[in-house]
Amino acid sequence: MKLKYCSLVFSFFITFSAIAQTLEEDVLFTVAGEPVYVSEFLRVYNKNLNLVQDESQKDVDEYLKLFTNYKLKLKEAKAQGLHEKSNYKRELQTYKKQLAKNYMTDSNVNNELVKEAYNHISSEVKANHILVRVAEDAKPQDTLAAFNSIINLRERALKEDFERVRKEVHNGKTVFGEELGWFSGFKMVYKFEKVAYNTPVGEISQPFRTRFGYHIVKVLDKRKARGERTVKHIMITTNKGDTLSNAEARIRDIYKKLQQGEQFEALAKEFSDDKNSAPSGGLLKPFSSGQLSVPEFEEAAFALQNKGDISEPIKTKFGWHIIKLENIKPIGDFDALKPELENKVKRDERSKLIEDALISKLKEKYKIDGQTPDLSYFSSILNNNFFNRTWKLPEDFKREERFIIIGDSTITYGDFGDFLVTHQKRVRGEQSFEKIVDNAYESFLNSSLKKYQEENLENENEDYAHILGEYRDGLLLFDLMESTIWQAAKTDSVEVKAYYENNKTDYFWPKRITAEVASSANKKVIKKVAKLMEEDIAVEDIKSLVNTNGEVNVIFTIDTMGLDHQALPKNFDLQRGISKVYKHNNGFIVAKVNEVFPKQQKPYEEVKGLVMSDYQSYKEKLWLEELKKKYKVVINTEALKRVKAEIK
Repeated sequence: MKLKYCSLVFSFFITFSAIAQTLEEDVLFTVAGEPVYVSEFLRVYNKNLNLVQDESQKDVDEYLKLFTNYKLKLKEAKAQGLHEKSNYKRELQTYKKQLAKNYMTDSNVNNELVKEAYNHISSEVKANHILVRVAEDAKPQDTLAAFNSIINLRERALKEDFERVRKEVHNGKTVFGEELGWFSGFKMVYKFEKVAYNTPVGEISQPFRTRFGYHIVKVLDKRKARGERTVKHIMITTNKGDTLSNAEARIRDIYKKLQQGEQFEALAKEFSDDKNSAPSGGLLKPFSSGQLSVPEFEEAAFALQNKGDISEPIKTKFGWHIIKLENIKPIGDFDALKPELENKVKRDERSKLIEDALISKLKEKYKIDGQTPDLSYFSSILNNNFFNRTWKLPEDFKREERFIIIGDSTITYGDFGDFLVTHQKRVRGEQSFEKIVDNAYESFLNSSLKKYQEENLENENEDYAHILGEYRDGLLLFDLMESTIWQAAKTDSVEVKAYYENNKTDYFWPKRITAEVASSANKKVIKKVAKLMEEDIAVEDIKSLVNTNGEVNVIFTIDTMGLDHQALPKNFDLQRGISKVYKHNNGFIVAKVNEVFPKQQKPYEEVKGLVMSDYQSYKEKLWLEELKKKYKVVINTEALKRVKAEIK
């Protein structure tokens, strides 16, 4: 059944065990007497199950609380008439059009194009080409001349050397002979890409046309795509401001420690300036060729051949890096890449093929036969004003006469006449009135078919109806929260400040220290460093005494830090002076603590944003309690038991 809140009337006094309903047809709960069905709850619960971060939300009872709160807010939003506001309707209509595009397609043609696209991105082509430029709307004689020219060039290229001909004819204006290098799917216009992939290595293609003109392509080589790499890295930024050692010297010290056998992951945790990856030993998300904006990093990563290989230090715009290869993965499998490929297919020239297939499908679906209606009346009312874009419908125009029928909708002469008025802006050059009307009719029919499907899509496609309903509700909730909670908290500075005063214990700086932390994989080295620290020897002097014979035995981190700092173990004693030796990240550390900052109250001005967020959550909690009193929620306990049994 459709999930709509319309004129359905259910008696909540029905004895559920006495009627033959499936589980999904049960009412799970009511909000002020309005039913919410098991089917909707299960659909939303299962859809969001893998998205929630809080494990407690996977518990049915906990999720039911969230869901009832959601429905309470929706009830209040409609009670306030937010769904009648013009801004809401306008934004919903915009989204509806965007969403409908995903469902208005010919799936068979789309699937074939997606499969082809996958085959193309799975390999790369190296090719050169010759292009004879000609405009898309060129005169027939100019088009013929360009075609004859590319035919002659191909004959020459077959007899002579393609490269010699290519270089000779290139003038950068009307003829282009270019080296294209390596490319894969979606890097060229579709027609060009298709020909290149279908041409065997060493051969010259037949002439073909794109929007740029006529081409011939010689394919020089083909290879498999390079796939995907997973790497770890240690990064030292160039703007660190470290007065004791520059970034390059620091990265080379770390590299020497790696050569001495120390673990990459431990060094990354302790020294990498990439705070996002350091806790995981420098691990980055997998990436493919061309995906990164740092070509030096990418090339260095792809140059590593075996798992565990480590690069020499390399420099990028972000700083210095050492890269460790974790995994090599061939191009992703088809199912994993399919959603991304579908989006790309819809955005390039392939979409025209999908559009043509869709129109054919809609003509059959809505019983539009192949015969064009009599268009002579429309040809007869055109005049030369059309070419000046000043043409208007005549006063005696037959506006109400039936033109065509799509589904249960009647399209009138007036609908097509109005389209003709706007269509005159698109006509270029003088054409016969018959041709103008024929072309206009084709465009009008196509747009009318798509418009009719879009207007009826919510009734025709259940998945579309669900997604649209979720967005419709989400948009309402956003407007409600904005007006009731978020905006109120922003403007009510007195209440926010009062909340801070009443909850000061939540806003403190933890105990912190300024320290020089020495790290080494060798416990004897760290003990030696500790003794040198006790003698008040400077860090640079300690390094020169310990890091001898070209080996890096100790690395220092100097910073203001708390127990959450990567250089410190969690059990570190935040006391002034020389610390004891601690085991940390498969190595050892000792620290010279120069200053200790006690736990300190954070001033309101420094935590205003966080306080406002906490205040909004507090205000929302109180507001929900009010809504529960305003709109009574009644849970169908028997239906809930069956839901739990099914989920379990």
